Amino acid sequence: MAQVFLSDGWFAEVDKIISEVNPPVPAAIQDLVINFRVKGGPQGDVEARMAGGRLLSGFAESAPTTLSLPFDVARKMMVENDQNAAMQAFMSGQISVEGDMTRLMAMQAAGPPSAESQQVAERIRAMTA
Repeated sequence: MAQVFLSDGWFAEVDKIISEVNPPVPAAIQDLVINFRVKGGPQGDVEARMAGGRLLSGFAESAPTTLSLPFDVARKMMVENDQNAAMQAFMSGQISVEGDMTRLMAMQAAGPPSAESQQVAERIRAMTA
């Protein structure tokens, strides 16, 4: 069943997929926590966080970095894995960064996705409305 990106049902389904596949988390991002403020979605603004390689609902108080970005850009980054869209949005000022910007570099240091991570990404794309 399709779930609206960043809805409660979507987060629950993502958690289920990750639990079933259990992809390895690269050492470079195991302790990484970044907050995301996603603006202008169908259900309003959404707060989320990446922690330990998982995208979770709500902010983490301990996160040293917060990204603010439009809903459509977040979807391209998190569902379609379109890193060019992320770079273009950042360069055009659609993405703002509060806090420690060096934490974003750690995401790049994670390296290429594992076969399990690719399977998770495909299943998330397939179930996202």
